[in-house]
Amino acid sequence: MKVAAIQMVSGTQVQANLDTAHVLLAEAAAAGAELAVLPEYFCVMGRRDTDKLALQEPLGDGPIQRWLADTARELRLWIVGGTLPLSCEPPDGLAPRRGSGSSQAGAAAPLADKCRNASLVFAPTGERVAHYDKIHLFRFDDGERRYDEAAVLVPGSQPVTFELPARDGHVWRVGLSVCYDLRFPELYRTYAAQGADLLLVPSAFTHVTGQAHWELLLRARAIENLSAVIAAAQGGLHENGRRTWGHSMVVDAWGQVLAEHAEGAGVALAELDWAALHQRRQQLPALSHRRLK
Repeated sequence: MKVAAIQMVSGTQVQANLDTAHVLLAEAAAAGAELAVLPEYFCVMGRRDTDKLALQEPLGDGPIQRWLADTARELRLWIVGGTLPLSCEPPDGLAPRRGSGSSQAGAAAPLADKCRNASLVFAPTGERVAHYDKIHLFRFDDGERRYDEAAVLVPGSQPVTFELPARDGHVWRVGLSVCYDLRFPELYRTYAAQGADLLLVPSAFTHVTGQAHWELLLRARAIENLSAVIAAAQGGLHENGRRTWGHSMVVDAWGQVLAEHAEGAGVALAELDWAALHQRRQQLPALSHRRLK
């Protein structure tokens, strides 16, 4: 199965980002890719962390979700919509939040003060087949740069897998994750225990942490779980002044980097071999060993 990790340098304007993403997805589809993964926040990298709150959509409706469904259908492509901001579900008995459709005409609906960082998967039919909310929220402060995603995001709580039937007849079980999740190996071992053989990591790693740890962590997750990894990243200097590491890549179950795109917008294309991956698992049955409690 040919796959694509899409790299972007997203800006502050949603439509411009969607236009760029469409060009890259069309390039991947024309090259024969069956699955394309967009990076974290492919749709927007705002000037402030709170900018995403104004763009949040309720699950199942909204311009970004419609664009993902339409593009998957148009290109006949499995698309993982990196991440986009989704509204949090209100507690029972409270008024629905923005985008729920309950506001009176002409009245401004209140913005939620937090949202979810969600990865959505669309089949070539345009159907949404999986939804994962980022579980681990990034926090970093080195005295020069400070990030705290919990200020505007609510963490997810559930690992999510889905099945992807490839054109060659093999069925891949795919585990979803996002960026900072990569530092928590127990999530990926959970996926391996559930039969996952392909792990997805849409990301926007900072330049500092990415330069130090990105490739090392991706290859480790592939090796320890004998799974292929597709990591689509933001990569470059953004309109908001932030610099991301890039180096989108596809890694096989033996930890070999099959394709990489270092910096700037582009596509990393590679062929994944289901039979070869499962042969590796037979040769090295590490996943069948008893785990410590």
